[in-house]
Amino acid sequence: MPPVSRQVAVSQAISSQVPGRIPFSVEFMPPRDDAAEERLWNCAEAFHDLGVSFCSITYGAGGSTQERTLRVASQLAAKPLTTLMHMTLVGHRRDELVELIETFAKEGLSNLLALRGDPPGDPNADWIPTEGGFTHAVELIELVKQTEATQHFDIGIASFPQGHYRAIDLEHDTKYTLEKLRAGAEYSITQMFFDVDDYLRLRDRLAAADPEFGTKPIIPGLMPITSIRGVRRQMELAGCSLPKPLEERLMKAAAGDEVGNAAAVREVGIEITTAMAERLISEGAPDLHFMTMNNVHATQDVLHNLGMAPAWGPDLGHDAVR
Repeated sequence: MPPVSRQVAVSQAISSQVPGRIPFSVEFMPPRDDAAEERLWNCAEAFHDLGVSFCSITYGAGGSTQERTLRVASQLAAKPLTTLMHMTLVGHRRDELVELIETFAKEGLSNLLALRGDPPGDPNADWIPTEGGFTHAVELIELVKQTEATQHFDIGIASFPQGHYRAIDLEHDTKYTLEKLRAGAEYSITQMFFDVDDYLRLRDRLAAADPEFGTKPIIPGLMPITSIRGVRRQMELAGCSLPKPLEERLMKAAAGDEVGNAAAVREVGIEITTAMAERLISEGAPDLHFMTMNNVHATQDVLHNLGMAPAWGPDLGHDAVR
């Protein structure tokens, strides 16, 4: 009997016809309590109404939110929303990974983002593999493809427009990305970035290094900027930094008081993300993947600017999705 799946493959979802200019997708974080879960459901309903192509749900360090993440992912899939489970190696032995992916299969969750993950507590600390576990994401991909219950999974990976901060150079980053694509990954989603040229250079170097596997879809990861402090923190965790001209533009909007001028900072941040999205669309990106922090409004503002969603606002009556 063929394996049961409740899901469209992400690689299929991003290649399907959509009403808007381009498919868009969103990243959710696992809720840590009931109040956060309620916010997530409001967010998921709004993006469902807006026609999201898929949603991904991140994975707590060392499986810290594993039970809630699995339950929420299963409920998202039943909405129905095409749901992409993040999966990391952190804190897991091989046998635990097998058990987890087989559980995903039983739940009909067949989209997986295979990640090594960051060391718990300090993402920039040295990587120490779990005893009996794996060291590289490619080993997880191979495990999924070798396990009978999960061979049908549609697998994605992370890619890095500026190169992974632990890679010796871009040549090594390219090599390791291609290893994962050759092992069975069908697409990649980039780490957040703020220079579209970095995305285009990533796409070019992968295609040049391997015209077959290096041309698989690269989905750009975007985070609408609503706070200078917030975006700096996210870039620090990713081992990157904001482009100087962009940071200067945000600082000018803050005028020395980010809290007092939060609306001006947000307006500039939305303009920056909109301009990036416009260029990515013109350059043939397959999908726009928004890191939402479980919030609708900033992403909806960008989509509205792109002509892909109604405007959001409490004074807009029926035009406000949420």
